[in-house]
Amino acid sequence: MAIKVEMLRCFCTVAQTGNLGEAADRLGRTQSAVSMTLKQLEDHLGKKLFEGERKNTLSPMGKQVFDLALKQVREFDQAVQSIEAAAKAEHGLIRVVSVPSVGALVFPALLDHMTTRFPGLKIELRDADTQQVLDAVAEDKADIGIASGEHPLNGVRAVPLFEDRFGLVAASDHPLITRAESPRISDLLTTRFIRNALCDFIQSPDFKAVLESSEIAIHNTHSLITMVRTGQWATVLPQTVAQVIPDSTAFRPLADLPDKRQVYLYVRERARFRDLTEACSSFILSQTFD
Repeated sequence: MAIKVEMLRCFCTVAQTGNLGEAADRLGRTQSAVSMTLKQLEDHLGKKLFEGERKNTLSPMGKQVFDLALKQVREFDQAVQSIEAAAKAEHGLIRVVSVPSVGALVFPALLDHMTTRFPGLKIELRDADTQQVLDAVAEDKADIGIASGEHPLNGVRAVPLFEDRFGLVAASDHPLITRAESPRISDLLTTRFIRNALCDFIQSPDFKAVLESSEIAIHNTHSLITMVRTGQWATVLPQTVAQVIPDSTAFRPLADLPDKRQVYLYVRERARFRDLTEACSSFILSQTFD
């Protein structure tokens, strides 16, 4: 008997809920049907996936299977969504994923341009961190990606989009923002500093010392800005963020930090709607980010 995706979905749901009853409710099946499906999977593997009969503790084998199964179920669901969306997209479908700081600048104008030029076009826009952007484009879950840094991907064209300088981001009334002289890297050692994923693109040796001393890391942009707005914390982000952060926060260059973030546009060379993908990428490349 072959392992089917619904068997994996059943197992993952039981593992997440910790009991057959709630899992059955989520799956819209009877408890006995869920139990039978689990037994079929365990019989096929020749291993127990749970410790005991209560289904609230995974066995060592169950832990390994859960990580792999959950990934496959999610990928299957995403593939089905993409297939259904493409089938319903009589006038085409374009999928764009971007790092948040750039997506906030690009998406409004892009949406207006593409819907005006191509009536009836279906568009999917979402933001994600750089690695998630690259994964989405490489795995054909997006036609176009915008990410920090240049990363070679098979079957994907990488085009320089723009570069922007890194600088301090803090509350508008933070001492490093309001003082007359420009802040320096060493000042970050004397304030409460939050590290974020983009900091890893900075190569300055002095700044690396700041990262090593930082005990807090936040990778979600919204959460990061929320913390900074309290006035108790500071971070370092690219200058384009200054165009989208709240008025209660501010961006200021660091006098001795010359590093710049390189932003690239990633375009799938074999996108299913090639003309739409090229039109979309051409518009993004025509934008200015000063």
